[in-house]
Amino acid sequence: MYGNLFLSVMRKRLLFSAAVVLALFTSCGEKKMTLTVMNPSGFDRESQTVEIPLQDVAHKLGNPDYGKLELTDAENASVAYQITYDSKFIFQLDVKAGETRSFVLKQGKEIRKFEPKTHARFVSERKDDFAWENNRVAFRIYGPALKPVDGPSNGIDAWYKRTDRLVIDKWYKDDLAGKGSYHEDHGEGLDDYKVGRSLGAGGMAPFVNDSLWLNENFAAYEVLDNGPVRSTFKLVYNAINVNGKEYPEIRAFSIDAGSQLTKITQFYEGLSGKMTVAAGFVKRAGNDSVVANGNYLIYAEPYSSKVESVFMAMVFPKGYEKTAVNTYKAGNEWYSHVLAVCEYDRPLTYYSGYGWSRAGIFTSIAVFEKYIAEFSESLRVPLKVSFF
Repeated sequence: MYGNLFLSVMRKRLLFSAAVVLALFTSCGEKKMTLTVMNPSGFDRESQTVEIPLQDVAHKLGNPDYGKLELTDAENASVAYQITYDSKFIFQLDVKAGETRSFVLKQGKEIRKFEPKTHARFVSERKDDFAWENNRVAFRIYGPALKPVDGPSNGIDAWYKRTDRLVIDKWYKDDLAGKGSYHEDHGEGLDDYKVGRSLGAGGMAPFVNDSLWLNENFAAYEVLDNGPVRSTFKLVYNAINVNGKEYPEIRAFSIDAGSQLTKITQFYEGLSGKMTVAAGFVKRAGNDSVVANGNYLIYAEPYSSKVESVFMAMVFPKGYEKTAVNTYKAGNEWYSHVLAVCEYDRPLTYYSGYGWSRAGIFTSIAVFEKYIAEFSESLRVPLKVSFF
């Protein structure tokens, strides 16, 4: 009797011990990836996007369920992330000058959903517009259905925002329903930017023989990413004729949360050798101003009856050769541009966007230029990212 009781007790203890060992083994064997991000700059960097190749994540975590990953910071707070179409794991952080921050990535137990801070879509209900935004800025480009109505235009339109909410869908819905025009400010911003037959807010075109060769409205589109951290899409155009030669054109766009600028990558296919191109802003009549330094170009819009202190900007990671002012007549209207001129290098990537004083951040062109100068420097000197 006592022998059987002893054996029973021992058996339970052994089972308990085995369970403890298994639990410890499982805990110790949990796969995780520790990330460190260091800011080498002499200024604070906000809403910075970190990119990790997905193959490195797979190697560290053993081909995890990417929808259930869990990313936490040093205070164990959850951090939003995204898996991009081009196989990158991305997330954002704020990091002070010289600071190093740490994060842990591991397999979670449930699907992670985060509030989107970027958005891009084809707007079929408004003459085939394509519109995109983040929590700071918004843009659109005109589609094929608008061409018979307003004529050709492949310039970029800027929608001035003064809210951190995503507003594209709301503005279109209210405008089409007659509840409120997006050309009027109802507390969130408005569209007061005039494009017409121009490059608009930072479009690019061949600049051959000191003339701009403008394409027409985009012919097709493809959305590749859509938040929460980044939205990416591409627009396909019919071939553009330059001096009797045709070049198929593609523009790829992406926008990250927290940025004043959208990334643009320009493709001209079938080109042998180099071609001079230019990106720029419509130059208005009135009290405007330009700041140029070879890496970025800032254009301060004149005041209108609806907005004031709007500062447009383009940033070129590889710089540009010169600036130019170009004027031409299209139809019955004259257009003028301030241009950044460079040689097309397949593909050519640059950034374009704006700041608006009523959004509460950029109270002067000097404040905005500081942001643009630091943005440009951040591209030149990226964050130092390591993982183990």
